[in-house]
Parts: sequence; C-alpha cells; structure tokens
Amino acid sequence: MANYDFAVVGGGLVGSAIAYGLCSSGHRVAVLDEGDVAYRASRGNFGLVWVQSKGLGMPNYSDWSQSSSRLWLELAPELKALTGIDVQHRRPGGVHLCHTEQDWLARRETLNRLAGQTQGSFRFEMLDHQALAALVPAIGGDVFGASWTEMDGHANPLYLLRALHAGIAHRGGHYLQGSAVRWVHRDGSGFRLKRDSGDVLCGSVILAAGLGNRGLAEQVGLEAPLAPNRGEVLITERVAPLLELPTTYLRQTGEGSLQIGDSHEDVGMNDGTRTAVLADIASRALRAFPRLKDVRIVRSWGALRVMTPDGCPIYQASETHPGAYLACCHSGVTLAAVHAKRLAPWISGSACPEEIIPLTAERFHVRVPETA
Repeated sequence: MANYDFAVVGGGLVGSAIAYGLCSSGHRVAVLDEGDVAYRASRGNFGLVWVQSKGLGMPNYSDWSQSSSRLWLELAPELKALTGIDVQHRRPGGVHLCHTEQDWLARRETLNRLAGQTQGSFRFEMLDHQALAALVPAIGGDVFGASWTEMDGHANPLYLLRALHAGIAHRGGHYLQGSAVRWVHRDGSGFRLKRDSGDVLCGSVILAAGLGNRGLAEQVGLEAPLAPNRGEVLITERVAPLLELPTTYLRQTGEGSLQIGDSHEDVGMNDGTRTAVLADIASRALRAFPRLKDVRIVRSWGALRVMTPDGCPIYQASETHPGAYLACCHSGVTLAAVHAKRLAPWISGSACPEEIIPLTAERFHVRVPETA
C-alpha cells in the first residue's frame, strides 16, 4: 500500500490546484477523485477569473482574489511550458453591465465601499455608455454603463483542469479515481483513507471535495457548512469575434462560442436545467447584445456551486487531528493560482497567508451583540 506525504480528497479545480502546488515542491502526493458520478462544479462553471465585488464585508477575500489574479500571470505560462496545454487565460479587464442609471449608481456605491474596506487596494472605474461602447463595440443601446476593473479575466476551466492533472503527473503525483473516500481515520502519526477500491495512507490529508466535504470534515474535527447553489449555462455556436473582454454573465471562449449564464437557484442537489431560467438568461443577453438574435444555442447545462453561508472560502487546519486541512470555495477558477502558489506552501509548512487567517468556519459562530 502506497504511503503518501499528502492525500488530496477531490480532483476538481480546488483539489487539483493544491495538489499541483504540493507536487511542485517535491512532495509525494495522491489525488483521490470519486469519478464521473460526482457533482462536478469544475466541469460546469463559467470560467471567470474575477475580482470585481468579491469581499464586501470580508476585505481580505478581495485581497486574496487580487493576489490570485496576479499569480495567474505566472501559473498559465508555467502550465503551458510544463504540459503544452494553453488554458486560454486572458486578463483584458472585465465589465459588470448596468442597464439603468439606478443600477449604475448602486454599483458605484457598492464598489466604493469595497475600495474603502480594502484601503484602496481594490480599484475600479465606472463607465458611461460611451466609454463602455469604446471597450465593447457590440454593446446594445439599452445598457446605461458598467463597472470595470483591470484585474478581471477568464480562462477555459476544462483545459485548466486537464493541465493541472497533467502537471501533477509530470511532477510525480498520482491521480487515483473511481472511488469515493468513505472515512478518514487517524493511523499512527498520519491518516488512513477508506475507499471501496482500497485504503490510502498519508501523512496529511486535504479535504477539497466540494459539497462532499460536508460529511468528511466532521471526521477530522472540522466543519464544512456548505450548500449547493445551481447555476445554468447556455453555449452558442462559434461566431466571429464579438467580445474582447468578459462580462459578469457573458464571455467569448477561445474557440469562438459564447458562454452565457449567472443564474442562482436554491434547488438542493439538482444539477438539471429549467426552460424558464434558460429563457431569462437568453433574454438578458439579447438585451445587452442585440446582434445575438440570430445566433444558435447548441447546448446547455446546470452545475452546483459550493457555497458557504457568506459566499467566502473556508480554509482551516484541524486542531484535533493535526495534519488534516479543509478547503472550500466556489471560485475554483479565480483562486486556482493562489491555491497552487500560496495555499499549498502553507499546508506543507510555510507561514499562513495573512489573507486567509479569518477564513475559518469559526466566523459563523460569532455572536453579534444585540442593540438596546
């Protein structure tokens, strides 16, 4: 039975990025993946590397996202050089569209508050319709304006997942798929992970199994208060270049198709689609980009986000089971670079990144004093 330095439970973008970072430091790493029966947010997400509006009320999350945006400029070329896979990362800036003046003013107020909370590290610009049209010529006349930040971008999440898995293999890691981890037990100074296909021994374990963390975390003295939130996506046929930079709910892929989405539904563990929701997604896209009226939709899907109560990540080391770690977030693409370049070193013994110190599950147990 192989004995690894680290076992990462979950082969999606979160677990794979952490495992890639650990392998890059020469550790013996196994990634344990349930297989295609699992709910796979990493294969159904929108692909944004997004900083805008993240961290309101939790400014360190904004700083963490900004750090990842910068580190993406290292990660993408590194993966291409190592694996030959272009993950199609681009950082041309991104826009959040505002259809009315009221929406525009509210957006400005929200982002001003975020800029204040981050002591100015988060920077943005508000664009009127004329300035927006200069950046996005295809924009419709019904859009009042937008917010813009230079740190926003996008990538191909499928190529990213493939590149991380290839990078893990290139650096000596092992990808073990087809069986879920049922139990995590202390075994001497390390852990024994019980799987139907055979146990795995490791010195440390990282739980990065998305919604599957809910049942595993308690086995190592941790808490994963997670809930699914469904997002639905439309994909169009390939079209001529239309959109140079991504928006919150519409981006053009490297192959030329348009990806349209950003719905939010609380429907439990149902990753299907509803015609009414897809119709709303299409209607909003047409309102912003009227020239899409003759573009054909070729496929659609639903996927489940991994949501904490406040939408911010959870990173935590177990006090009762030293060597066990928890990583939960819904921004696996945005945070892939910081997971590989900064979270993995912490897990392997480096100092804890300052930005993640408050991002433990304990924050959900803080009582707010009652006012008289």
